[in-house]
Amino acid sequence: MIPAVKIQEDADPTLTRDGSIAENEEGDHLIRAFIGRSDGPTLIVVGSLHGNEPAGARALHELASELSPHEADLSGRVYFVTGNTRALKKGVRYVDSDLNRFWTAKNLSNVSCPSLIELAEGRELTELDQLFDSILITAMDEVFVLDLHSTSAEGMPFATVGDTLRNREFAGKFPVAILLGIEEQLDGTLLEYLNNAGAVTLGFEGGQHFSQETIENHKAMVRIALSAAGLVSDKCGLDIDRSTRRLSATSRGGGIFEVRYRHAISEKDGFQMKPGFQNFDPVRKGSVLGRDTRGEVVANETGVVLMPLYQKLGEDGFFLGRRISPFWLWLSARLRRIGLQKVIHLLPGVSCDPDDPATLIINTRIARLFPLQIFHLLGFRRRRWIDNKLVVSRRKHDTTGPFRWKGDPADSGPT
Repeated sequence: MIPAVKIQEDADPTLTRDGSIAENEEGDHLIRAFIGRSDGPTLIVVGSLHGNEPAGARALHELASELSPHEADLSGRVYFVTGNTRALKKGVRYVDSDLNRFWTAKNLSNVSCPSLIELAEGRELTELDQLFDSILITAMDEVFVLDLHSTSAEGMPFATVGDTLRNREFAGKFPVAILLGIEEQLDGTLLEYLNNAGAVTLGFEGGQHFSQETIENHKAMVRIALSAAGLVSDKCGLDIDRSTRRLSATSRGGGIFEVRYRHAISEKDGFQMKPGFQNFDPVRKGSVLGRDTRGEVVANETGVVLMPLYQKLGEDGFFLGRRISPFWLWLSARLRRIGLQKVIHLLPGVSCDPDDPATLIINTRIARLFPLQIFHLLGFRRRRWIDNKLVVSRRKHDTTGPFRWKGDPADSGPT
């Protein structure tokens, strides 16, 4: 069994004298813990969950020195965490399996088991799960998680959001484009796991993997997150205003986009992205985006291309998205707050999964007249086909979380 992770709240950042990152030891995930008020909000920032994305961990090491003088003034707790230490040391995306597809119920039920920890990412998951558990179990107020990533292609930074109203509210405090629904296209992501544990979560794609600009974008995002989570004031000395201006200048007007399509690939497909695409480049239906063993791969609708794959490893060739009107976001929030999602199973051909109230089973022979958009509005964005039935599910903790009430004796608990 892997020994429990010890949180060293007074640990120094692992920096060399010239300010660069000293090589992390395998399994050494905690960069630094900052404890102000123990009963205040908690911010967890994870960098380099993929080992070929070093900018996240580097940014956190550099920020650790910057934040250290302000620790006593924090209104809560902050944890800087390195993701895949073994892959980062080797400079590869992953060693045995993608760690950001590894947070499945099956793997989590086998934490510390020999069958899991014989894999490099199995050990990483076990170590990180112990660390996150030790943080969450002691949380007395809202918990926020920011996951720092980068992309193989150039392009403007953007945030990714799982579709809960709490996540949307947090994301709205950042001056970047917001991508809604991408996490529901993927299985086993860290943010889905932590979101379902009750945390408010946000992913951030800061730029190209090895660009200094990406490091600076990550640092700016974390500074703003400290303010957005209620941990520091705008006058704390971290120059949050400058960070806001920096990210605003990169966002091309920002806005919220919805993921419409994921082009999933495997190694046998031989997929190659057509050169030259950047994040948020507009494409028209029928445009050639790449090639595989079957021939040309074209866009199945007009929109913007997202995260085009220009690296050897990965299961996502590209995504397609489109901008969402603010009206639909407003309508979605109104419908959820009045609880329509609790009665939608009364529609003909729609039933609740007896094992999970957040999942609906749709008989499309009966419910074919219902547009899928109504399920999207209510947060049912994850779609999977089982036989002739469509299974859709939504995130837990849409409007309330499980942590804040623990620090307020007058509060009766989460609803």
